[in-house]
Amino acid sequence: MLSLLVGIDTEGDNQWSAEARLHQRFENIYALPRLHAIFQQHRIRPTYLITWPVAKDPRSAAVLRELRSGRDCEIGAHHHAWETPPCTEQDIRRHPYALQLPAAQFAAQVASLTGAIADAVGERPLSYRSGRFGFSASHVSDLERAGYTLESSVAPLFYEGHKGGPDFAGAPPTPYFLSYDNPTVPGSSNLLELPVSAALNRRVPAFVERLYARAPRPYTTKRILKKLGVARVQWLRPSYSSVEDMCALARRMKADGVPLLNLIFHSSEAIVGGSPYNRTAQELEQFVARLEEALAYIVSDLGAIPVTFSEFRALYCGAQRDPGA
Repeated sequence: MLSLLVGIDTEGDNQWSAEARLHQRFENIYALPRLHAIFQQHRIRPTYLITWPVAKDPRSAAVLRELRSGRDCEIGAHHHAWETPPCTEQDIRRHPYALQLPAAQFAAQVASLTGAIADAVGERPLSYRSGRFGFSASHVSDLERAGYTLESSVAPLFYEGHKGGPDFAGAPPTPYFLSYDNPTVPGSSNLLELPVSAALNRRVPAFVERLYARAPRPYTTKRILKKLGVARVQWLRPSYSSVEDMCALARRMKADGVPLLNLIFHSSEAIVGGSPYNRTAQELEQFVARLEEALAYIVSDLGAIPVTFSEFRALYCGAQRDPGA
């Protein structure tokens, strides 16, 4: 069975801007019911992964409790290392990856984030995603101790090692239980990785994929390769990919027997001016159209079943126990 997951990084407005991070606004959170109505039209069961400031904002928390009361979504955790206590104003400015934090600070932030979400929505989160994909295998034990059973920060082909960030080159597109020493290799933990759906637009040997991911001067090199038509990454990410690319990626993953399609975007992308992507009403309209067309194709044409992150884990673990089911 093919499952469709939609995980939204649910955060304050325009986290790409240091000024916006210092002076939080949550207009995109207050607009979430409009986005959720679109999901309901397509029978999507989203997972809203929320940050500490969102959980602590009373009006945002009320919006999320109302959405959760419909029992057609899940509330998980989105960890921003720069704004989850304990942190400093300098952290907000420098925008660190979670993998750059000292171990004790990471553990304290996870506890703070988990508690804030439980207080905001009345239940502890089970699903986790690291801001800026800043996940490390060293985080697995702390996440397990905090009660998390699902992780969704690994994006195949994503590489920001040149900036002190993650290296997910070689990560599989299929779910796997994480190891304690390598985020891209299956292991013995109880934390199930749900990789973000991404792949090159053409089939190449695994070593070529890794070379592409870790290319020198990666942004420039990949921009040139895309412009020349040599290679590009297809994401299930409507601000990055065309409808054609998203549908092609979904078809290929289904043909390859991958049991999940994991679509991602930020909640702030769903309002005008909330992110670098949709700055005008027209751009937002085009974003929503791409999102709806991709969702409709994946559900109606490919027959994917929409589920939340936790619902997918239950299905996946059940199938593992009983492969003939």
